Amino acid sequence: MRNMLLLTGGTILDPSCGVNERGDLLIADGKVARAGGRISDVEDAEVIDCTGCYVSPGFIDVHCHLREPGREDVETIATGARAAAAGGFTAVCAMPNTEPVTDNQAAVGFIIRQAHRAGAAKVYPIGAISVGQKGESLAEFGEMVGAGAVAVSDDGRPVASAHLMRTALEYAQAFDIPVIDHCEEPTLAHGGSMNEGIVSARLGLRGIPSEAEEIMVIRDILLARRTGGHVHLAHMSTKGSVELIRWGKERGINVTAEVTPHHLTLTEEAVDGYDTHAKMNPPLRTAEGLAAVREARPHGTIDVVATDHAPHHYDAKEREFADAPFGIVGLETALALVVTELVGTGILDFPQLVDRMSTRPAKLFHLPGGTLAEGSVADVTVFDPTREWKVDPSAFLSMGRNTPYAGRTLTGRAMCTIVDGRVVYRLTQ
Repeated sequence: MRNMLLLTGGTILDPSCGVNERGDLLIADGKVARAGGRISDVEDAEVIDCTGCYVSPGFIDVHCHLREPGREDVETIATGARAAAAGGFTAVCAMPNTEPVTDNQAAVGFIIRQAHRAGAAKVYPIGAISVGQKGESLAEFGEMVGAGAVAVSDDGRPVASAHLMRTALEYAQAFDIPVIDHCEEPTLAHGGSMNEGIVSARLGLRGIPSEAEEIMVIRDILLARRTGGHVHLAHMSTKGSVELIRWGKERGINVTAEVTPHHLTLTEEAVDGYDTHAKMNPPLRTAEGLAAVREARPHGTIDVVATDHAPHHYDAKEREFADAPFGIVGLETALALVVTELVGTGILDFPQLVDRMSTRPAKLFHLPGGTLAEGSVADVTVFDPTREWKVDPSAFLSMGRNTPYAGRTLTGRAMCTIVDGRVVYRLTQ
């Protein structure tokens, strides 16, 4: 007997096929069997009523931190994968700044096994660019890719050496993977804890200038031009970065970029009161920077939305601002923030949202999913675009509670998340 799931009454929204219309979706044995129209000639299928909801390809987060191995007190692969599913993500890509660093095939294999045991969102490991993320010698890309890594990055640390970055871009081409860089010129950013400007001066905090990001952005773009490699720029935050990325794309350079929901919705003013939940790297920028990254997304300069989910223990964030760690959690709030702040204000429409959170991430990182075409893997997100809810960190499935959005009422929520044709999350309240 076939394992079948029938999603009825929703609006199928699939940018990969140019579909945005009311219809049913039939899943059989983990694959999309039929999509569109009314499907009433199927017996023995579990039926899920999706009335009032969009049925889209599953969201894919290409940038998150799941902390395991080494910091299981903060997050585990299992809790992170469950939080991802609750946020509508059917797959996430885990950064390698674990303890020990994910810089070899054994570490990559461990993450894949732990994710399989969790049985929630898929987890694709990202291997380190350099051994131990020390920026000295390349890790073995081939062995990591063979074990299941989908990209390489030293995220959390910039690749300071231009020679090492050039070599990584050259080497990665043999495996058809992107090289992801945390763009931060370390000597300019050293000791900084927020954006350098009027607010940092008023608060007496050492700032990180926008040029620290932009110097590395143009360096990486020029190295991608030289090598032909695919450079993917993480968590862009400044107007200058957007202009440089546009310059690179206009010249056919293989550069792609991401932006986080928090850099699309908050400015440096959120740090007022020394709120450590508003401390992240890159820091929240000016209103001008926020406007630039917002406007870049519909026009394709910024390719994807990625959460940069970074859980921390409560005690770590309850410190003096300069001493607290960077980062916030984001897997369970990303969808609602984009719906509320971008779709709700007319900057994006829903097809563009699904394109940036599903279709394009799958394409750029060569991942299964991103489509509801017949025969494709049945990774599906069902979300209600009008569902209002209040952010309550105590209800998160992530172990992390560090969010600046606590208490805010947002619109848009994942109602059901399906991975390989199996329901891994369903909102029950």
